[in-house]
Amino acid sequence: MNESQKVALVTGATRGIGFETVRQIAATGVRTLLAGRDAARTAEAAKKLRDEGLPVDPIVLDVADPASVAAAAREVTETYGRLDILVNNAGILLDALDKAPSEQTVDTWRDTFDTNLFAVVEVTKAFLPLIKASPAGRIVNVSSQLGSLALHNDPSSSIYGFKIPAYNVSKTAVNAWTVHLAYELRDTPIKVNAIHPGYVQTDMNGGNGEIDVPTGAKSSVEMALLDANGPTGTFTYLGKTLPW
Repeated sequence: MNESQKVALVTGATRGIGFETVRQIAATGVRTLLAGRDAARTAEAAKKLRDEGLPVDPIVLDVADPASVAAAAREVTETYGRLDILVNNAGILLDALDKAPSEQTVDTWRDTFDTNLFAVVEVTKAFLPLIKASPAGRIVNVSSQLGSLALHNDPSSSIYGFKIPAYNVSKTAVNAWTVHLAYELRDTPIKVNAIHPGYVQTDMNGGNGEIDVPTGAKSSVEMALLDANGPTGTFTYLGKTLPW
């Protein structure tokens, strides 16, 4: 890697939107770290993209394991010395779709927030010193329009009746974290944004999405590659601003 080459890291990237996000970022020449929990699966996924001629390296990172997060941050520090782009893509959906909001278990809430919110905060904090070492860092938090309180309160919105509370509220919290971190870093070159990937055909929804995976990765990639005039503290889908 030459010193001028940007370095990106995408969490939850062994399949689906994360894998495609790695592909699209790496296709622009950015050295992209494909992060996953399982070493063998992570290496295999990275190899697929390297075989396409893309600058992709595997890195083991379980976002829900503080020791794994710390080890990954040390590895990036020692190998690359900085991080230009962090895409917090990893996430889970555990809600029982046949149960009302008040019927979801507390364990479902706790486990969902551990991965979808607390891990995002922990990973970001671990890599923030490396992002600050970048001339122009970018942090992208993969959220969902299901985290929009405005849309959930609008009877005319397409998600008004789609109440999967632990997942939805965890994404609402990710949006709030995005706003707070963007404010903290407002006087720096670092830009922090949340995106909605769209209703994507992935394993999470059994392939019942409206758009394909390459389109689902576009919003993350656009925000990851923002120039100096790009926004910060926003919530968007394919360049369109979404309501909080």
